[in-house]
Formats: sequence, C-alpha cells, structure tokens
Amino acid sequence: MTQHSQTQQHQPVGEDLLRGKVYTGDGVSVSYDATRCTHVANCVRGLPAVFRPEERPWIQLQNEASAERVAEIVRTCPTGALHYALHGGPPEAPAVPTTLTPVMDGPLTLRGDLVIQTPEGEVREVRAALCRCGASGHKPFCDGTHARIGWKSEQPGGQASAALRGDGHREDGQQADAALLGE
Repeated sequence: MTQHSQTQQHQPVGEDLLRGKVYTGDGVSVSYDATRCTHVANCVRGLPAVFRPEERPWIQLQNEASAERVAEIVRTCPTGALHYALHGGPPEAPAVPTTLTPVMDGPLTLRGDLVIQTPEGEVREVRAALCRCGASGHKPFCDGTHARIGWKSEQPGGQASAALRGDGHREDGQQADAALLGE
C-alpha cells in the first residue's frame, strides 16, 4: 500500500466532520460546534445573509442558492467550529501540506489531515484551533478563554499561571512549563 493510499483511508469524510448542531439546506449540511467557536466571524463576514448571529436559527442556508459557496466560506473557519457536507459532492479535503500557525495572543491553528487526542478519545479533523494559554475549558481546543484572562503569547513558558488558568492543579504536560516559570 502506498503512503498516499494510507493517508486517504484515514481522512475524515463529509458527514464524519459534522459535530454539534446540524443545519440542512439545498445541497449542503452545515454543523456548528459552539464549544470550538472563538468568534473569528469569517462566516459572518463571508456570507452575512446565511450566518446571522443575532437571529434564530443563526445559520439560514435557505438564503444562499450555492451549496459550493457555503462550503467555501465554511472552509475559512479556522477553529473547526463549522463544517459542511455537500449532498452528493466531495468531502472537505485536508490542506496539504499540514500547517500550524500561532495566532498572536491566541491559539495554535492547524489545517491538514489531523488526528487530535482529546479526553473523549481520538478526533479526526481538517481544521482546529488548539489552546496555548492552558485555561480553555474545552482542552485541547481553544475556547477563547485567553482573551478573557488577558493571556499574551510572549509570556515566559507560554502558558498562563495556575492562578490565571483557574484550575489550581497541574495537568499532564504542564509540569515542565511550571518548572520553567518557577511555580
């Protein structure tokens, strides 16, 4: 078996990526996982007639005739809070090569054929924002807590102190960071 075919077998496909509340329209379904949304708002800026955060339901797929246009905008969501499945169409393809980008004073964003270990088990993903401050309530994913606690990416050791994290205990992997910070 070639490397390429091995990768293809493990890539998430269409409905595999749909997590959270699912909205269905003509030719496309869009899912929204609120726990992963950090309100970057690419969706709202890209298709304001469809993504309407002040209304319920907030995703109104009937306002866009093109399922492909909806999919195009959903792919701009850096956190993976939004996903799509085209009815009878191709699934979202992972970015090649995989990229990891630190956001200033924010998470690490990843795009590619991702396998993420979570407390609930392994998650296959094509886009994700991972916590860098250590204070997210939805680790390993970022939930925007860094902004609320004033975390800055240039902090020594890279994570907020235990007091700022609000957890009062160290989790696996934090011992080395704590040693660097003198905690």
